Amino acid sequence: MSDNKNATFGLQVISVNGVFYDDRAEEIILPCEDGELAILAGHEEMILALSDGIIKIKKPGGEWLIGVVSLGSVQVANNRCIVLVNTVERPEDIDKRRAQEAYEFAMEHLAQKQSIKEFKKSQAGLARALSRLKAASKYTD
Repeated sequence: MSDNKNATFGLQVISVNGVFYDDRAEEIILPCEDGELAILAGHEEMILALSDGIIKIKKPGGEWLIGVVSLGSVQVANNRCIVLVNTVERPEDIDKRRAQEAYEFAMEHLAQKQSIKEFKKSQAGLARALSRLKAASKYTD
């Protein structure tokens, strides 16, 4: 790891809809299956799966950028970090009503008898809806 507290690394956050972030960063906090992972400059090389949740990017200078992501992966190598996710959006862009409807829809489907594939799909929809509702409430009010 770098000794410089304000050291930066190259960061790209990309979804199927385009580039969310492409610049230097001091830190990124990512949602993983077993909790959150923080990456700083000089982090060891790795590839890791990401869960639905909230990413936090600390820009050079200390400003934080928040995003809500769906499933994806992260690759860290040579002081660069590439985050590839299905979707990413800013909390202020989230339609709370639609997110609440998606949550209720997923809850209804989880209560029904389903195949394992349908059940997993409902679980994923519920996780994404909860992440979106949490971010929209916490970061925009």
